[in-house]
Amino acid sequence: MSETNLQQQTLDILNEDEQGQALEAVLFAAGYPMTYEKLGETFGKSEKEMRIFVERFAREYNEGSRGILLLVMEESCQLCSKEQYKDYIRTAMGMRSSGKLSNSCLEVLAIVAYSQPVTKAYIEQVRGVDCSWAIGMLCDKQLIESKGRLDAPGKPILYGTTTEFLRVFGMSSLQDLPHSDSALAVRLEVPEQTTLMEPASD
Repeated sequence: MSETNLQQQTLDILNEDEQGQALEAVLFAAGYPMTYEKLGETFGKSEKEMRIFVERFAREYNEGSRGILLLVMEESCQLCSKEQYKDYIRTAMGMRSSGKLSNSCLEVLAIVAYSQPVTKAYIEQVRGVDCSWAIGMLCDKQLIESKGRLDAPGKPILYGTTTEFLRVFGMSSLQDLPHSDSALAVRLEVPEQTTLMEPASD
C-alpha cells in the first residue's frame, strides 16, 4: 500500500473534533491562506463540503478564549492573531508598525473597494487629484490589483481589491463592507497585522 493511501486511511478514521484539530494544525503550519480546494484534497472532502466544515468549525473556534482567530474568506481560510494582542506581538518580535496608510491612500482604497472595478481616471475624477502614488502604494501592499483592462480607448487598467485586503480588514467577503452612500464617507483603518510590519531598526 502506498504512503499516500496510508495517510488517507489515517485521515478517514478521524472524528469531526479530531478533523477540526487537524485543520488547526494544518493552518498553523502553513502560515498563509489555504484554499478550500486544497484543504478538501487533504481531508477527502469536496471544496463545498470543506468550506461548510470550516465555517462550522470557525464559529465554535472563534468563540473560545484564545489569541488566535480563524478567518474565513471566500476561497480560503487562515489563522491570524487577534488585533487586541498586536502590542505584545510587536514587542516580542521587535517589530515596528508600517501598516498605517495615509489619508489619500485610505480614500483611494475606499473608492476602489466600493466601486470596483475602477480605472485610475475614475479614481482621480472622484478625488480631483493625481492618485498615481497612492495606487502604487496600495498595489505594493497587495491591497489592490489589476483586474484586467477596460474596453475603451487606451485600454486603461481596472483596479479591484485583493484577498489580502479582506484578510487585513478581517472580512470574509466584500459584502462585509460597511454600508455607505459614498465611498469617501467611509473611513477605513488598517488593523496592525503582522504582515504590514517590518523589523525595528537597531
